[in-house]
Amino acid sequence: MSRHIARCSTLALALLPFAVGCGGSDRAKITASSEGSAPIVAASSPVAEGNEAPEPITNVSYEAAESTFGSRHYPEAVQMFTAYTGTHPDNPWGYYMLGMSEWKAGNKEKALNAFDRTLQLDPEHRKSLFNSSRVLLESGQPKEALVRVQKALELEPMSSEGLRLLGRTRYELGNVEESVRAYQRALTVDDRDVWSMNNLGLIYIQQDESEQAIPPLARAVELRDNSPVFQNNLGTALERAGYPTAAAKAYEAAITVDSTYAKASVGLARVTGGSQVPESVAVDLTRLSTEFQTQMEGWRATASTGDSVALQVGAVSDTSKVQDSVADSVLISGGEVSDSLEECAGEEDR
Repeated sequence: MSRHIARCSTLALALLPFAVGCGGSDRAKITASSEGSAPIVAASSPVAEGNEAPEPITNVSYEAAESTFGSRHYPEAVQMFTAYTGTHPDNPWGYYMLGMSEWKAGNKEKALNAFDRTLQLDPEHRKSLFNSSRVLLESGQPKEALVRVQKALELEPMSSEGLRLLGRTRYELGNVEESVRAYQRALTVDDRDVWSMNNLGLIYIQQDESEQAIPPLARAVELRDNSPVFQNNLGTALERAGYPTAAAKAYEAAITVDSTYAKASVGLARVTGGSQVPESVAVDLTRLSTEFQTQMEGWRATASTGDSVALQVGAVSDTSKVQDSVADSVLISGGEVSDSLEECAGEEDR
């Protein structure tokens, strides 16, 4: 499913303002010093003959570099965090943010190197474990990613982010049942984890269980109605389940949020092209969302007894294999999956 089960979309799939490191006051203690750093010049900035060289970046503070990252100026953030780590080599958060910057700038190998440096300084740096596993997934290395996800979950077993990422990793490895189980476990920890709902719904669609996909996607849209990804994926489930009129409304809602959302436009054209027969009975999305919330309560109650979370996967079995990788790209016609590429509280919906 397209890593948009999430191209944690968890899909799925604009950065919201956030403290990227999730380190809060702990990070501040580590990064209190912000003296001048070693100068660095962008390698991609050639010096024309007869012109002066660009001014080197100096006196970089963590806060300034983080602000540059938050503004999506990723190549500049790479330069600034490279300079910062040069004068603060013992700060794992500096290398973590260098890894994030390299990743966003499209330099996966360099991102992994920076994340690995963070983990050398702090082997229990959970965010580096999570995000380096995402880079590995993007690089087509799900087995290597799984090792890091499992290490992070050893550190924090009740992390909804970690369980969601486990679901994505298991899916890429072809184990649909364990992927579903991981997403369900994530929802027992956080019953408002919209990306797990999205990814769970897309598994059902992929397994030709579109009726089962509607409740989790309806709940995701109820919680995040301004997400074109969720609206579009709900439209896909409704269309495949035989509700073209309801599907049209979902596709229209996606386009209202993002008029450039091509997949929703294509879906809308399909269901309004004249060949679809309108449903005789309207689908009640509010009721289905409520039923899904009740289902999550049942999973939580089962988990609290120490038993494994009961699976509700229809035709899905251990032998189910997927044909498409879980990434933040198109999984099926109109569908997107993500584990939500969270640096902290923010998500990047694709």
